[in-house]
Amino acid sequence: MNASIKPIRHPRFDCVIFDCDGVLVDSEPIVNRVLNQMLNELGIEISLEDSTRWFLGRAVREELDNIALRRGAPLPENWLSQWLARRNAVLEAEVQAVPHVREAVTAIAAAGLPICVASGADRVKVKLQLSRTGLVALFQQDEREHIFSSTEVERSKPAPDVYLLAARTMNVEPSRCAVIEDSPAGITAGVAAGMTVFGYAARNDAASLLAAGARSTFTDMRELPGLIG
Repeated sequence: MNASIKPIRHPRFDCVIFDCDGVLVDSEPIVNRVLNQMLNELGIEISLEDSTRWFLGRAVREELDNIALRRGAPLPENWLSQWLARRNAVLEAEVQAVPHVREAVTAIAAAGLPICVASGADRVKVKLQLSRTGLVALFQQDEREHIFSSTEVERSKPAPDVYLLAARTMNVEPSRCAVIEDSPAGITAGVAAGMTVFGYAARNDAASLLAAGARSTFTDMRELPGLIG
């Protein structure tokens, strides 16, 4: 455990739920770069900044109609599968864990707090990234994998479905769950689920996370155990 992280002596919650992209893995710059390239290839002239803002915390598969509308024509039949293949290939080559997140998660688990992942992304992406960074083992307990994704629910974030699924499966009341999120859409989902949300603002604007309902924000994962304790 990192010496700069103090042990949690009095946890305030019964479960800590982590978003994946931008919280556990530093994937968003990678994914946004590939998505921006593919949008421009479709003839949609859009800056990296604007496409990043558009898709922050949202699933691409749920924005297909909006992409077609902006293009002014239907998408090619295989566009979504091409997007997934290109995205996964680049993530496999480049994705890294968020700095100090391994130590923070380890400290929280060492306090006896159940932990899990609840992502708005598809399960293939979540597993690829957690495996690539070696974080997946942190969320495997008692021969069970405590990982939840948009693949298992009807609606992705900002709907609360994946967080409610996580709470049910972990057998914890939503009001006793802490959520770690980095996007307004994800924070909206956690708040709608009745959970306490902490906003990780290393890359995204802290004011927007607070406006979405975050209890507080932080910029260094070494701060997280102190917020939970």
